[in-house]
Amino acid sequence: MTEFNDKQTDILQTAEKLFAEEGFDGTSIRSIAKEAGVNIAMISYYFGSKEKLLEALIMYRTSGMKMQLETIFKEDLSPLEKVNRLVDLYISRINKNKCMYQIMHFELSTKKRIMNMESFMEVKKQNSEIFKKIIEEGQEQGIFTKNVNIALIPTTILGTLVHFRSNRLYYEKTMQLDTEETFESYVTNELTQHIKQTIKALLLHEN
Repeated sequence: MTEFNDKQTDILQTAEKLFAEEGFDGTSIRSIAKEAGVNIAMISYYFGSKEKLLEALIMYRTSGMKMQLETIFKEDLSPLEKVNRLVDLYISRINKNKCMYQIMHFELSTKKRIMNMESFMEVKKQNSEIFKKIIEEGQEQGIFTKNVNIALIPTTILGTLVHFRSNRLYYEKTMQLDTEETFESYVTNELTQHIKQTIKALLLHEN
């Protein structure tokens, strides 16, 4: 896991906020330095360039998940309870890091700039392996069906949540989720429960 000192963390969090508000192209190193209360030279020293700063930000927000996944895997829980914990973990991380996922989605989908994503991809691969082991444990016990695409389960979890958040205006109007509190409460309760039911239906044997 990549370790960052307090000053680097301040810079990363400031960059995240500005990238989400102004976009990557609309944010300058100068504005990040001013907002973070540091000089430009310090950002250059720690990160090199704005692209490298973005790469570091992605690592900062994603590298901590491996430890949490391993904890779930080792816990004395049933396979289904572990899967529910997995859903909670994925949703809580997206809710906590909304800005980061917004930036990542845009940058990785547009491919406007060449970024070195090897470290990120390696972390993602390691996380996927632990996720896979949790599902395979349930398959070996005969609880989960083997006829399921494990690689697409995180996609189903994240895709549902990201779609709901990116279409917030529509759901606010059609479901009367017109305050921050009611919207977030719906995500935490009803939407999370819907995702758990969906994943459960994918994993359990058909009657």
